Amino acid sequence: MDRTELADFLRHCRSRLAPSDVGLSQGPRRRTPGLRREEVAQLAGMSTDHYTRLEQARGSRPSRQMLAAVARALRLTGDERDHLFHLAGEEPPRNRPTSEHVRPGLLLVLDRLTDTPARVLNDRGDILAQNAMDRALHGDASTRPEAERNVVWRYFTDPAARELFPAEDRDRAARTAVADLRAALGRRPDDARLAGLVRRLRARSEEFSALWDTHEVAVRRGDTKRFLHPVVGLLELDCEVLLNPEHDQRLVVYTARPDSRSYERLELLRVVGLQDLTSG
Repeated sequence: MDRTELADFLRHCRSRLAPSDVGLSQGPRRRTPGLRREEVAQLAGMSTDHYTRLEQARGSRPSRQMLAAVARALRLTGDERDHLFHLAGEEPPRNRPTSEHVRPGLLLVLDRLTDTPARVLNDRGDILAQNAMDRALHGDASTRPEAERNVVWRYFTDPAARELFPAEDRDRAARTAVADLRAALGRRPDDARLAGLVRRLRARSEEFSALWDTHEVAVRRGDTKRFLHPVVGLLELDCEVLLNPEHDQRLVVYTARPDSRSYERLELLRVVGLQDLTSG
């Protein structure tokens, strides 16, 4: 691990980003260009102290998960991400059918969506990135263990994940999730991680196993979803799914119809969510 070069590289990448590049407000006058360390840490889902130690060429060796999160926070290209891994003494992620590295351009689109929830997932259901509104709606995935950042796994193994949906919508949500996962496995039957996820879900959830045996297949596309948020109440949102076939990733955007009750509640969620992020 080359601590000095790693620290210098992180400082350089941080200095070239403006707050608006990552969906943050400019705030008070800044003495130096670029993001603050605490802002990078927030985007990466790590403590400011831990990130600061990396930039100061000290502290423990970062994990692969942390390196991937920092690469996303700093909007690194694929080559820059690989360089970051090399500096930390790690082999970069090998090219896999499903990439976990979100392209900077897609992250830029995500960051510009400041008034509506949006997230990037791969076709396994792993949450790769969220904007502030999506964290306010679904919770911050970066605070969970890596295995629990998969939306299908959480839906079938964590009862709390279902509480976000009205009871009468839960069966349909379950069928849709399983059908989409089967479509992904059909495209890539040799994907060990995808097959492993299905195997673990079948062992853990009788409901998932029964639905899997129905052989329903359907790629997740646009839909209307209802959410029971604990603070703002029921939200009925149009769900648009923008596919990136090259990396089997999807940008999911939730919008409310203008002048509807859900539109008003989504505005309230934006205020509440930003207050929670500021206080955190």
